[in-house]
Amino acid sequence: AVASAGLVAFHLPMHTATRLAIPLIQRVRDWNAGAHTCCYGLYAPPNAEYLRRVGVDTILGPEHEADLVALAAALTEARATPQGSTAADERGSAILVGSALPRLAFITPDRGDLPPLDRYAHLTREDGERVLVGHTETSRGCKHLCRHCPIVPVYNGRFRIIPSDVVMDDIRAQVARGARHITFGDADFFNGPRHALGIVTSLAEQFPGLTYDVTIKIEHLLKHAGHLPMLRDTGCLFVTSAVESIDNRVLALLEKGHTREDFVEAVRLCREVGLVLTPTFVAFTPWTSLEGYCALLETIEAMDLVEGVAPIQLAIRLLVSEGSRLLDLHDIAQVIDRFDPQMLAYPWRHPDARVDRLQEEAIEIVAAGSKASRPDVFEKVSALAHRRAGLPRQRPRRTPRARTLVPYLNEPWYC
Repeated sequence: AVASAGLVAFHLPMHTATRLAIPLIQRVRDWNAGAHTCCYGLYAPPNAEYLRRVGVDTILGPEHEADLVALAAALTEARATPQGSTAADERGSAILVGSALPRLAFITPDRGDLPPLDRYAHLTREDGERVLVGHTETSRGCKHLCRHCPIVPVYNGRFRIIPSDVVMDDIRAQVARGARHITFGDADFFNGPRHALGIVTSLAEQFPGLTYDVTIKIEHLLKHAGHLPMLRDTGCLFVTSAVESIDNRVLALLEKGHTREDFVEAVRLCREVGLVLTPTFVAFTPWTSLEGYCALLETIEAMDLVEGVAPIQLAIRLLVSEGSRLLDLHDIAQVIDRFDPQMLAYPWRHPDARVDRLQEEAIEIVAAGSKASRPDVFEKVSALAHRRAGLPRQRPRRTPRARTLVPYLNEPWYC
């Protein structure tokens, strides 16, 4: 298929996908030197310079659909015209199109040629049952400008609403393929709360028993706390929130829009209405100390969140990618090295080398414990961290209770 293709396009929705695509782009060039190559998606524009260097012809942003169709049509027309240019003729310099953010007329996705849902992530319920999961989104982009977020360099505070009928038709098609749970991929489900709540109300009415999960900022959980019971009543199993840190200075530097105290309150509010809050963290930053990392672990344990935190969250290292607003910070400029095309990021070293070593050791524990329980992995990471920091373990002062399982996806969200 590749050898005979006139156009080969790569979707780059995340950092990992972009790194995986680089060697494949070269293989495509080897198999079919005349093919026009294209990269599209969230990570394409920020990495445009490097993608040009590896031979990509056209680079499109995340609102790519219309431009991608237009590109395919133009290449087809050129090949059909005897005097027309060929894809090979056009490879003089890579073209960056779609740099502006268009407003698309969304249509229902056709997922008919994709692999069956059992090839994708599944949901494990509290009782251990595994169910098939579908994925859709009610919006794209985000209103917010968190410094470390990869959405910001492209959307710059803008977001796009996807019409309700398109979203519901997409869900309907995935339910027909066996989905019993839907992951809403919105960067923040409450960027447009009225629109989002209308969709989950329709979901509950049309598909009784279908569950879902969403991602919502801490500040939106507080601002729209009155809507939390509706999420619960319409089938929301858990809410993911990018907490990132419990250090208010770090939160201010990242411009997260919440504080440690806000995080504590959001957990309380969710528990009060019977919702599971699944926090994610950037545990290792240039501002993380050994003592601060131990404090994070102690807070997770004291708030009885060990089961709700995927082990990878205990080892995530701040990613400084091309175009990131982190590059505007003086503190970051002091610790980063040159852009690394293999990593597609700016490597950085912590001022305290012990913190970098601890992060590497934590990753090893998480990787080795891929089949272990979350509490077991947490215990090993916490013991290591306190040993490296020379601190005693601060056990939470609460009555021990039976282990409480929470629903989770087997491919955890970890941005």
